Amino acid sequence: MAEAPKIELFMKASNDGESVGNCPFCQRLFMILWLKGVNFTITTVDMKKAPEVLKDLAPGSQPPFVIFNGEVLTDTNKIEEFLEATLAPPQYPKLCCRNKESNTAGDDIFHKFSSYIKNSNPKLNDSLEKRFLRSMVILDEYLLTPLPQELEKNPNANKSTRNYLDGDTLTLADCNLLPKLNIVKVVCKRYRNFEIPVELKGLTRYLQKAYEQEEFRQTCPNDSEILEAYHSVAKYLNR
Repeated sequence: MAEAPKIELFMKASNDGESVGNCPFCQRLFMILWLKGVNFTITTVDMKKAPEVLKDLAPGSQPPFVIFNGEVLTDTNKIEEFLEATLAPPQYPKLCCRNKESNTAGDDIFHKFSSYIKNSNPKLNDSLEKRFLRSMVILDEYLLTPLPQELEKNPNANKSTRNYLDGDTLTLADCNLLPKLNIVKVVCKRYRNFEIPVELKGLTRYLQKAYEQEEFRQTCPNDSEILEAYHSVAKYLNR
């Protein structure tokens, strides 16, 4: 068996300068490494002191970044590709999706959420909320539509019963989307008194199953970190 690689993940620190802060890209890599089942260490970077900390390691870069056997990797997408190619079967699980559509499912939600939450004009709220909701409906429809592998087992299946985007195990697509959905859930509840409708059964099931997985639940920042990060961005509506 090949010698285990030496991996260090650098993540944004929380406001206390130590624990994990709000950063969906950091959480994405944290989840991938955990799901790969590889040993790794985490270093949180206090962004108030970041230039000093980073100037020797990854000048000009922001967390997350990874040091893999002494090599500094700084682009999140490239790190994901590198980890998937390097930490490969049979020693490590494959995390890429079987269906390419799973990689882009829900892509639009975070963009629509940002427009919705940053708006300070009550007159625009309803239309922005509808667009945001529509993006979640599209994801819900994807999660309820049987995948080819489900139809192979049951050609008459009308509704998917899978747990996650691409099947019953977490994939790279989930590592990308779930940290964003967690932010959406926490911020919308506080600043818009908006919760993901239970009528969206596929999305509700997806999130419920995800929070049962420690690779997701344990990598989420504290809600207070997320709310603090959005404090100056999210606009309360004065109706």
